[in-house]
Amino acid sequence: MKKISILIISLITTTTLMATVNAKTCAFCHGKDWSKKALGIGLDVSQMTHAEIAISLKGYMDGSYGSSKAELMKAQIAKYSVSELEEFSLTIGK
Repeated sequence: MKKISILIISLITTTTLMATVNAKTCAFCHGKDWSKKALGIGLDVSQMTHAEIAISLKGYMDGSYGSSKAELMKAQIAKYSVSELEEFSLTIGK
């Protein structure tokens, strides 16, 4: 019983850690303050609204948004759900 409890707690903890969008991985391309144009062609995310960011992230996910580098973003966000991306969008932009 103790092993099962430990396994369940480990799974819950791992799932929770994986579900949270890690903004630090975004900083390389977008900058710590979100003002860097990713790969020199992206938008200044710090000037985007929360809604615009959510639309962009969901669009990257379903392939309806982005330019020639959209596949890079799609790969970065593939592990997240739409609701996780929506929640994350509320933490950046204006």
